[in-house]
Amino acid sequence: MKTQATKITKLASLVCAALFTLHSPASFADTQAEFIVDTAKVGVTINKNIYGQFAEHLGHGIYEGIWVGKDSEIANTDGFRNDVIQALKDLQVPLIRWPGGCFADEYHWRDGIGDPAKRPIKVNTHWGGVEETNAFGTHEFFQLAEMLGAQTYVNGNLGTGTPQEMAEWMEYMTSDKNSTLANERRKNGREQPFKVDYFTIGNEAWGCGGHMRPEYYADLYNHYATFLKAPHGSRPTMVASGGSGNARGLEWTDVLSKNIQRNMHAISYHYYTLPTNKWDKKGEAVNFPEKEWYSTMLNTLKMDEFISQNVAVLDKNDPEKKIGFYVDEWGTWYDAEPGREPGFLYQQNTMRDAVVAAVNFNIFHKHAERVHMTNIAQMVNVLQAMILTDKEKMLLTPTYHAYKMYVPFQDAKQLDVHTQVMQYIQVGDNSIPAVSMTAAKTQDGDTVLALVNLSATEKSDVDVSVLGTKFSKAQGQILTAKKMNAHNTFADPAEVKPKDFSQRAKRGKLSFDLPAHSVIVVTLK
Repeated sequence: MKTQATKITKLASLVCAALFTLHSPASFADTQAEFIVDTAKVGVTINKNIYGQFAEHLGHGIYEGIWVGKDSEIANTDGFRNDVIQALKDLQVPLIRWPGGCFADEYHWRDGIGDPAKRPIKVNTHWGGVEETNAFGTHEFFQLAEMLGAQTYVNGNLGTGTPQEMAEWMEYMTSDKNSTLANERRKNGREQPFKVDYFTIGNEAWGCGGHMRPEYYADLYNHYATFLKAPHGSRPTMVASGGSGNARGLEWTDVLSKNIQRNMHAISYHYYTLPTNKWDKKGEAVNFPEKEWYSTMLNTLKMDEFISQNVAVLDKNDPEKKIGFYVDEWGTWYDAEPGREPGFLYQQNTMRDAVVAAVNFNIFHKHAERVHMTNIAQMVNVLQAMILTDKEKMLLTPTYHAYKMYVPFQDAKQLDVHTQVMQYIQVGDNSIPAVSMTAAKTQDGDTVLALVNLSATEKSDVDVSVLGTKFSKAQGQILTAKKMNAHNTFADPAEVKPKDFSQRAKRGKLSFDLPAHSVIVVTLK
């Protein structure tokens, strides 16, 4: 990729919680970015569920990845593999979405309760045509959430289900009465009701969930939601399944926010980052050229624009801001690895993915007033996973490390970030930020900063002035590697991992030397 002239732009009054700024491809000598953080200007809460996860019955996302069964030779507790559970506990997963995804609209909850030996074996028609044993069902999902201390997000079957089936599932999960369904739950080993924190009706109704028009889906949502009842104080936050991408996303957000007047607290949205932006040839996960690093960054930054456009629609239709906007599927999506089942969506995970994750975190922080939840696809062994397994082996991906570094931002308060100077990377006819930054006040009262260098090859010198607080240094971690496609393997599971980082302050200013393709998260001391 040929280096193009670096532009420096003075941005006099661009104020927001997480601001992105722009650079130029391969070689710019003195990359500069300057920010001012005002700790006196505190914004809305960054909901911890922005760091939510997604576990679908897909490939080895559930089976082998999380659930191996009680008789497995892999060390487990009640069938859950110990190494993965411990890694997810360390990650402080706040919320899990289940059972899909496209799988949700063919999932019948009764198949996954009762004696595991008597549960029906189905075919997972969406993902590889493999047998679905239903060994992992409702009780196992809630046990997983409770083991991790995570909230639950259940996806109901609109595509092939009925209002009665969905209503009975809700009663089975939440009823504290002496009803037949509640007693069936008790018979199956659960005395107290499960805590269903979020519930959505259908998934991608515009596509795999039924190829519907938004108007038709809105009518179905109103119909089904009428019969979804739970005890007082136990009713979940209700989510309507929205659109994806640009035009489709806006149409669905507009129609749903106009036509669903009750029993809806949020609208979901899906957007995946493809290096080429072409579904038939998305690009490789590891052996990618430098130009696809930059096209990946360009495409992932569209998340900011897409959220802004949808929020503008919501602001028009819902000026009281009662409706949340949940990005409950996002992440990178690459071509299937040769020799693997394409329907399993297994892919490796490099420093590029860690940078993509951090850039999106900063975008979500910026929009935290409406974006109260996101769910990366997916938690284990699928797409942009936190964890990869191979039978008894397990490794943590660069994306896992990015998530763990950002834990201090869970339920923190936005801080105002003002961009003084920023350079841009020219990517074809477009520009992308060289540096992305966000700042927040944690629940403990600490000031935490995160900076991301979006360049594949060049370091970036960044100055950050912090107003309204006294500090002598910034201390935390840095995630980077020698190569832009560095990744962890089962032979070398620690090739990419965070390292301790500390930077002294001078008269309220921090000067960072950000390595190429790096993520830094620090707390002011």
